[in-house]
Amino acid sequence: AEDEYNVTTGYTLDGACLGVHGVDPVVLSTLNAVAPGDAANAVVHDGVAYYFASKLSAERFQADPDRYLPQYGGFCAYAVALGRKLDGDPHFADIVDGKLYLFVNAAVFEKYLADRDNILRTAEEKWSSIKHVSVEDL
Repeated sequence: AEDEYNVTTGYTLDGACLGVHGVDPVVLSTLNAVAPGDAANAVVHDGVAYYFASKLSAERFQADPDRYLPQYGGFCAYAVALGRKLDGDPHFADIVDGKLYLFVNAAVFEKYLADRDNILRTAEEKWSSIKHVSVEDL
């Protein structure tokens, strides 16, 4: 499962890797705003630690994690469409039909915006074939 999620190098005190660069995924997926999370409000889900800006955000996440987690394990959706796994930066995010997508940088985000529907359709088709493949093997 280690390569199914885009995690920050290093570990939290409980040994779990950090997801979404330590940014609150509830705020990001509902408001498309970057709110730094706090380790005091950490929640570990599926072996990955997520930090939240408030206890309320952490509670919302615990009640329905899939609603707030970025698609494709937090990897760049554009890269997934190309069959790759690149970092998903929360500063380059889009919410489509209630789903959160991350992108590696501003240039890739602009390319995605120019062909959004096609990129998301292709990424959805590719993800199942690369989800369990290590980053190094792609």
